[in-house]
Amino acid sequence: MGAGLLRAVRADRRGDERGNPQEGRAMKIAMVSEHARLLAAPSDADSGGRDVHVAELSAALVRAGHDVTVYTRRDDPDLPERARTEEGYEVVHVPAGPPTRLPADELLPRMGEFGTFLERAWTKDRPDVAHAHFWMSGIATQLAARNARVPTVQTFHTLGVVERRHQGSADAGSSSRIRVERLLALGASRVAATCSEEVFELATLGLPRTRTSVVPCGVNLELFTPTGPGDRARGAGHRIVTVGPLVPRMGFDVAIRALALLPDTELVIAGGPVDCDLACDAEAARLRAVAEQHGVRDRVRMTGPVPRKDMPALLRSADVVVCTPWYEPLGIVPLEAMACGRPVVATAVGGLLDTVVDGVTGTLVPPHASEAVAAALHGLLTDDVQRTAFGLAGHDRASTRYSWDRSAADAARTYERCVPEPRQAVRSTRSGAR
Repeated sequence: MGAGLLRAVRADRRGDERGNPQEGRAMKIAMVSEHARLLAAPSDADSGGRDVHVAELSAALVRAGHDVTVYTRRDDPDLPERARTEEGYEVVHVPAGPPTRLPADELLPRMGEFGTFLERAWTKDRPDVAHAHFWMSGIATQLAARNARVPTVQTFHTLGVVERRHQGSADAGSSSRIRVERLLALGASRVAATCSEEVFELATLGLPRTRTSVVPCGVNLELFTPTGPGDRARGAGHRIVTVGPLVPRMGFDVAIRALALLPDTELVIAGGPVDCDLACDAEAARLRAVAEQHGVRDRVRMTGPVPRKDMPALLRSADVVVCTPWYEPLGIVPLEAMACGRPVVATAVGGLLDTVVDGVTGTLVPPHASEAVAAALHGLLTDDVQRTAFGLAGHDRASTRYSWDRSAADAARTYERCVPEPRQAVRSTRSGAR
């Protein structure tokens, strides 16, 4: 039953890929993300995956002719109350709690205050639809939308039930969060999942398939390209690159163990804390110990966080980009690697199942399987023709299916299902979607 549902979702996705984005209705869209540093420079290494998702999706929706306002919590006293970005969407910094960065467990009690602000704003200027990103944003959004009578779309980005399954007691997927996420899914007008596997997870929470749409992450095709400068300072014959936050679920230790089976190869791990040196990071210390244990300490380089403007050059410097998380709902890194024309070896989990086509744009392997990762990498590192073929196919797939303009068209179709009254036709500011 579950496998059949997953196949049906993927078949539906393939049908979407054969179609073209259609003109829809111009909408006034409220994006809600309780944490989004959208006025930072786009190259800021402190921009997380959700920040990038919200910023890029909002910009693409504006290009398509929609009016977008992003509501995010004020976490710096110097931030303006409202500001319009160069991309054309407006950012409203919501006064909910002290204007400073707060840990996740201190953000949740602020969502009532956040919701009250949204309700007042939407009562005066009602959006056609509100799109909440992450479960805490969903609480504020649905509190406000009920009285303001605004349809809501929910994107979880990551589900507590999945986090608890893979991280156990060390994760934030508490029972209370899982219960709230179920209520949010059922209370939203529609849920926009980021990958096909998430649709199945939502179904296990009781959400009907008819209430979900798949709106995948996109990739900035102007920034991530096959041509351009590359970081060529190599310390070994081959280079493997992996990118992500330094947390156990990313499975960087799997890549390190695989490296022990690959002579004349170096591994570059890009990511880490922005507020301290790698020397004080517990996960970085654990990974160094794993590398020491397997005799590859001199072939593992941890760069710390890399600004987005420098990420394409790093990806282009790789012979292969490897992604070995235990779970990953978004799959942004493989998309960026594919857009740069690089082959990918990735674990067959979450969003990676959608973005990486096994045997076409890269190789999918089971999670936690360092020997399978090593075998896949060895096959590509010793076959220049296969690497080139995967790279070309990956770039083609990223360009035709995963532009942010295409993701915005998917999102707009999802919104239209929630907006009852007809609106004026969209007038795109671009000649066509990429």
